[in-house]
Amino acid sequence: MSSRGSQKRKTEPVESSPKEQTPEQQDDAMKILTSLAGVGKATAQKLISQGYTNLEIIAVTPPKILEVECQLSPALAEKIVQQAREHVGLDFISARDMLQIRKNVKRLTTGSKALDDLLGGGIETQAITEFYGEYRVGKTQICFTLATTVQLPEEKGGLNGKCLFIDTEGTFRPERIIPIAQRFGLDPDDALSRIIVARVFSTSQQMEVAKIARKLIKKENIRLIIVDSLTALFRSEYVGIDQLAIRQQQLNVHIHDLARLAWAFNLAVVVTNQVMANPGAFFGPQMSAIGGHIVAHHVTHRLHLRKAKGDKRIARVEDSPYLPESEVVFRIAYDGIRDAEEDLEEETSTQE
Repeated sequence: MSSRGSQKRKTEPVESSPKEQTPEQQDDAMKILTSLAGVGKATAQKLISQGYTNLEIIAVTPPKILEVECQLSPALAEKIVQQAREHVGLDFISARDMLQIRKNVKRLTTGSKALDDLLGGGIETQAITEFYGEYRVGKTQICFTLATTVQLPEEKGGLNGKCLFIDTEGTFRPERIIPIAQRFGLDPDDALSRIIVARVFSTSQQMEVAKIARKLIKKENIRLIIVDSLTALFRSEYVGIDQLAIRQQQLNVHIHDLARLAWAFNLAVVVTNQVMANPGAFFGPQMSAIGGHIVAHHVTHRLHLRKAKGDKRIARVEDSPYLPESEVVFRIAYDGIRDAEEDLEEETSTQE
């Protein structure tokens, strides 16, 4: 059997249908949706079948997308979205009310206190955090640690949920999760079972998994979505200057899908990104992130990673709505991301 056929079997659990939801979840979604004017059971079932199970995700979805995906009339799609926006308060609100809403944002530890402090307390929900840099700077290692720490209770820096890991480069290694889980007091087998991996091979599959995620988030209690890496497949499929506009359009759609999931379900989205050289740059950065202005404008926090001595790495906040431009040093250890000067005794005992 071909590897593509074998992969299809492996990714089938990700392609979950709404029938896999519990009867209680289906009933709750049905009650919420049929409370909207003009939405009967048949229309509600169309919405549920596409993963539109709460008003938040409907409120942030363009009516045109709802119309196409759920096979609704333009007028009905517009009416449903408008009502959802009114219910969740997406009209005009005061900055004071927005501050109260921001208190719902949660934080996820990276495993390094210094890196958490750089991020204002950790990876935040309702946002997209991007880590970019050249190879071997720790992008995937940060993802491994986050995929584990998200399972911790909130009082220990986690989100008490699962991780959806979208692997576009074939770099996910379950063996790496074992020592990280042991470090944080988690059973390795349980930790592995709470990471849902989607190995994707094309941009269309990558974008489709993000849409399918709507159906999984509540059922599986997904609190973190990782895309490692965001641009690798777009970079390989859309080659040449004549394909650049199409690539950027598709990337734009994908990033907006991820942003809607982050806001509607109060989860964290972490993406990694590759770099390209700027051979003509005599001054300023010699490397820049792939994706151009589309990615730069639409990720919430952008961090640049670069190598330091030995196992140490430097993370710098390059862009953020409120985080200052600053940098810290962390290191890549056997059991995940740690502070640069952290005592090695605990790490050594974990390896033993």
